Amino acid sequence: MTQHEYVFVAISIILGLAITRLLHNVAMLIRAHREVSFHWSTALWGVCVMSYSLQLWWVGWGLNELTLWSFGDYVVLTAGSIFVYGAAEMALPVPESDRTLDFLRHSRGLGRLSALSMTLYFAVGPYVNIALFGNEFLPSLLLPAFGMVLTGLIIGIPRLFPLLSVLFAVYTLAIVAITT
Repeated sequence: MTQHEYVFVAISIILGLAITRLLHNVAMLIRAHREVSFHWSTALWGVCVMSYSLQLWWVGWGLNELTLWSFGDYVVLTAGSIFVYGAAEMALPVPESDRTLDFLRHSRGLGRLSALSMTLYFAVGPYVNIALFGNEFLPSLLLPAFGMVLTGLIIGIPRLFPLLSVLFAVYTLAIVAITT
């Protein structure tokens, strides 16, 4: 087993849990469909969070050429996967009582914790891009900073969530295109 394989076992488990959590929440919402007040922007947010789970897993393969790992590298990547899990955990409402599950109200309330987790994930990006991949400094800072601004706006101005979720989806598509 290479050091890369060893390091990515924990990261893969956490990302697998994030994907499982999102899919489980979708299944629970389908089962409770009569009590769900659906809103496209919250669903779009969930798709974006799923994209980042898959993107981190995919990008992790690119690190297989890294021959010397430090404990700090491992901690940063593990933290990034934990932040993606946090975003997945809070991305969608879940049936907890007999009340209606309002997608948009969730995104403007507890769903903002999902955006906070994504903000923290983007904070990990520059380290991974610069220290592990050796990418250029300025793009490695600016691209995650833009994501942090978007998620910061989602947290700070929740009434704009539908518009910001569209902008975040466009940003997500650009990041996935750049990193795959």
